[in-house]
Amino acid sequence: MAVGVMNIEEGAAPLPGKMTFQVFMCSIIAAFGGLMFGYDIGISGGVTSMDTFLIDFFPHVYEKKHRVHENNYCKFDDQLLQLFTSSLYLAGIFASFAASYLCRRFGRKPIIMAASIFFLLGAILNYLARDLGMLIGGRILLGCGIGFGNQTVPLFISEIAPARIRGGLNIAFQFLITIGILAASFVNFLTSTMNNGWRYSLGGAAVPALILLVGSFFIHETPASLIERGKDEEGKKVLRKIRGIDNIELEFDEIKRATEISNKVKSPFKELFTKRENRPPLVCGTLLQFFQQFTGINVVMFYAPVLFQTMGSGNNASLISTVVTNGVNALATVFAVIMVDRLGRRFFLVEGATQMMATQLSIGGLLLNYLHLVGPIKSHAVPLIVLILICIYVSGFAWSWGPLGWLIPSEIYQLEVRTTGYFCAVAMNMVCTFVIGQFFLSALCRFRSGLFFFFAVMNVIMGLFAIFFLPETRGVPIEEMAEQRWKKHWHWKKYFKQN
Repeated sequence: MAVGVMNIEEGAAPLPGKMTFQVFMCSIIAAFGGLMFGYDIGISGGVTSMDTFLIDFFPHVYEKKHRVHENNYCKFDDQLLQLFTSSLYLAGIFASFAASYLCRRFGRKPIIMAASIFFLLGAILNYLARDLGMLIGGRILLGCGIGFGNQTVPLFISEIAPARIRGGLNIAFQFLITIGILAASFVNFLTSTMNNGWRYSLGGAAVPALILLVGSFFIHETPASLIERGKDEEGKKVLRKIRGIDNIELEFDEIKRATEISNKVKSPFKELFTKRENRPPLVCGTLLQFFQQFTGINVVMFYAPVLFQTMGSGNNASLISTVVTNGVNALATVFAVIMVDRLGRRFFLVEGATQMMATQLSIGGLLLNYLHLVGPIKSHAVPLIVLILICIYVSGFAWSWGPLGWLIPSEIYQLEVRTTGYFCAVAMNMVCTFVIGQFFLSALCRFRSGLFFFFAVMNVIMGLFAIFFLPETRGVPIEEMAEQRWKKHWHWKKYFKQN
């Protein structure tokens, strides 16, 4: 649950407490799980466009890439090359399922620590890779780290953060994802001309893993997790530290009441899928992650260098374009951190969907008219215009569906189904990311610019979903979400027994 200044019931006086250095540091350290995730997203596309990497592992793709008369849209169409990117997310699905059970049984902190260890081992194996088997094996270990981290970190931050700034602190996770992506694009640019530069790019993933591993020794377990596992006195002690006050009894009682309900649930998955009251957050949390991936963002983040090379840019030019795009991504996320608890979640979701829809239509139109099947784009202005449009697109994602796709599912479930409900959201993210990572280059080959029109239509659908079906969660204590939001929503209220 979120702790801090929050109402036990709507209209009641807020619980005592203040934003403390302990909360800030625990949130930032945990958010380094996002740095791991972001680094991998950013590094994949750059590495798969490096000639040295392709020569070592995918020589047939290298040959196809440099054929003068090769179809522009099909240069990188190879299932094994796409498996290099997508295998991580397939492993992440199973890892997040395991983490949903383990973090309820053992707490959030040890699972965050385990995430960093898996990711570190995967980075080392990728650096040492001598064949495709070692390469994919390293990706699977990285996937276990991502699954554990993405399942646990947003929950950890939501449970430890004060309700009034829960959104801003939780978006630190997404902000560090963007920093990881930006750092990866710089690394790819620096290593692209080195002999075996891809090893340094892939091995660099060890850096964020080490930061999280060392930092995880200094964070506190969340009070909700401690009390849920019967460690009441330790939970009180942590509450006093993170609130900076001694009078924590009201908040402790609120957590205790929620954990008593939680501990009566023997099968969280059965509770989640059979109890009508859990259906609204289950549907919304899962669809948010589905829509997040079908904004088309991973098309840009995974394959931006490939996309720019498809348009005829050189390798260095394509990597520089990726650095610019990822810099915009990081800056726009800062705006979300500052404003999400002021303007609200739904405002950003609707605005972001509109902005992304317009830019996807524009990019699709330009590619349709200027990128022919064979040969580069003759106009030097078109790649620049596409770069500008991608930057506008990325900024729209970075302050809307990017961070809020993680934030909202972490704050809408009751404690008894929180880890299992959040697993469903994370699993949806991993499944969709796997599908896009595995099949985008093949889809680009077959549907060409039409693929961007498809994502534009998806952005219209998700904007309408946010308007009509998603309640505003800003500033609402997690344990009061059902009372204050779901029971009052025009559609979802029918799933609750009315008093």
